Amino acid sequence: MNKYLDAVIVEHNPSQKKIDRAVIWLHGLGASGHDFEPVVPQLGLADDMAVRFIFPHAPNRPVTVNGGMVMPAWYDILEMSLERKVDIAQIEESAQQIHDLIAREIERGVKPEHIVIAGFSQGGAVAYHVALGYPQRLAGLMALSTYFATNDSVRYSAVNTDMPILIEHGAHDPVVPVILGEQAKQLLSEKGYNVAYHTYPMAHQVCIPQIQNIGKWLNTILA
Repeated sequence: MNKYLDAVIVEHNPSQKKIDRAVIWLHGLGASGHDFEPVVPQLGLADDMAVRFIFPHAPNRPVTVNGGMVMPAWYDILEMSLERKVDIAQIEESAQQIHDLIAREIERGVKPEHIVIAGFSQGGAVAYHVALGYPQRLAGLMALSTYFATNDSVRYSAVNTDMPILIEHGAHDPVVPVILGEQAKQLLSEKGYNVAYHTYPMAHQVCIPQIQNIGKWLNTILA
């Protein structure tokens, strides 16, 4: 059995040098690694930057809030209250699979401090867990239209307390209410993290001004 999750790989490398930066970006519930593939050319990344984007596919599993339907999911969502009761053990299992992808990038010569962990919606909850608990310094954490599900169970890593964190949310999100993005920002800011927080006049999605802002942020933290 393949140790690594299947993933879509997109490389931004106009200068054709050795790839030394990586972004591991997790999709939302019921989607796939192809979801954010078209975003890469729109980010406006610097021409001298050599970045590998890894968009893993979540495994298929039954999802309680969708009537037990089997679909790509990083973990089971047990109820859709604001508290978002979720299967923490499955988040930890998915987080370990992302740890494996990070280890593979390190083996390929990308330093951990040049690796960004990103996630949209359900993928963002796993991204929080991975990046905040990772034992080596990472380049940054990007949390899009998501919530922080594991504050009570994550083992915060002291080495990542100054890691840049970008939280972005749609002001009219009917799926993950914007208050959940605000709660994560407040919690992490109070813990001393360096959090940039933006909202956009959109629903549960991404928009062009946001993609451009993400590109600027990546250009800065991966420079």
